[in-house]
Amino acid sequence: MIDDVPASVWEQELEELFLRIGHRFPRVEPRRRMRDYVRGLLGPVGRKNSWQLAEFAGHPTPDGLQHLLGKSRWEADGIRNDLQGYVAEHLGTDEGILIIDDTGFVKKGTTSAGVQRQYSGTAGRTENCQIGVFAAYATTRGHALVDRELYLPKSWTDDPERCRTARIPENRPFATKNELARTMVLRAQAGPLPVTWVAADAAYGQDSRFRRFLEDASLSYVMAVPKSQQVHGPRIDHLIGQAPDEAWQRLSCGDGAKGPRLYDWAAARLPAVWEFDGDEPTRQRWMLARRSIAKPDELAYFLASAPLDATVADLVQVAGCRWKIEECFQSAKNECGLDQYEVRRYVGWHRHITLAMLAHAFLAVTAAQERQKGEPVTTHPTSWTSPRPRSAVYWQLPADVLLDRATMQCSGRDGAADTRPGPAAVTTHGAATPSRDRTGEPAPHPAPPR
Repeated sequence: MIDDVPASVWEQELEELFLRIGHRFPRVEPRRRMRDYVRGLLGPVGRKNSWQLAEFAGHPTPDGLQHLLGKSRWEADGIRNDLQGYVAEHLGTDEGILIIDDTGFVKKGTTSAGVQRQYSGTAGRTENCQIGVFAAYATTRGHALVDRELYLPKSWTDDPERCRTARIPENRPFATKNELARTMVLRAQAGPLPVTWVAADAAYGQDSRFRRFLEDASLSYVMAVPKSQQVHGPRIDHLIGQAPDEAWQRLSCGDGAKGPRLYDWAAARLPAVWEFDGDEPTRQRWMLARRSIAKPDELAYFLASAPLDATVADLVQVAGCRWKIEECFQSAKNECGLDQYEVRRYVGWHRHITLAMLAHAFLAVTAAQERQKGEPVTTHPTSWTSPRPRSAVYWQLPADVLLDRATMQCSGRDGAADTRPGPAAVTTHGAATPSRDRTGEPAPHPAPPR
């Protein structure tokens, strides 16, 4: 789709982007080199390192572009802020989703900032690599990378001399990946991006402190969790195993290359926690499970916190958006050279990554502008609910099941009205139901999922 954009339109849009960030470069030389660097990242260059980018730009040597990344005076964080404003202006909506994930950059040697043998999800094994924690922003208009932080293991932060050699700031302490993610969430909230939801994989979702941080920040979330995740005591896979057959709904979590991505989903409302929610909760916590249609034994599990009027379909859509950051990684690496840098120092990493993110955001905005021409408005399925219980797992049922049950109960065997509880949901008692003490009074409310 990008290839269909006229060259004149492309050039005009890119020039406007350069004007937006030009004030971040006080001298004309680095400003021109930045333009050449970004044009090279967007151009047909085999491997997008300084040598080949310099050749593409017509420079006799790569010295100027290397100076741009290493020694020139400009702040990559300022470009990041402008990038977020650019994405907010062109892709932002009130239901924006911030997606957190990390990716690995395989490297040789031991001198590149943050490098060590560590697990890389990109490679699927332990490698000598750097790990970057990223945030992507996704809406119905499009998605793009909007923030980044280089993870520094303790083997680096505990070695001041090694940090000085890699030009790592002296005030940069050790921070876990989840702490880096928290920093980026706070930056996004303080910036121009309209963020309502946060999504992440199980590495972040299993951290109860991170989930609690999002709730305190008034952000809704849908986070993947491992099957061993405890929910008010029992494991989530054991609770999901109690779901009645009619609790499973076939829903699409978004469109893929071959059409809607359909899965079977089960969702249950969790009881409120008085210590955190008080007498009038403003949010509803959920647990969800996604089951493959072709391979029913393959399940994924999620915990969520959402507005009281959120539906199962809303949660499914947010859960499905998590994969958009994987698409961002793939396109940014393949098309914008995100992983093709040859810098070793901390500042150089952030500068290259930020300019590659800028190039990727330009492609995302250009593609979104093309998609907006004549795109139909879509609607999402809804689910019916009844008043929220406080002491049981509460399964959400599809509308057709509810209507069938309602018809059967209203008729009754002898034609009399049935006075049993309505069919809006099925509750599962037991481990999730508060016990009573010897006085007969309800025991304290359960703690939130750990």
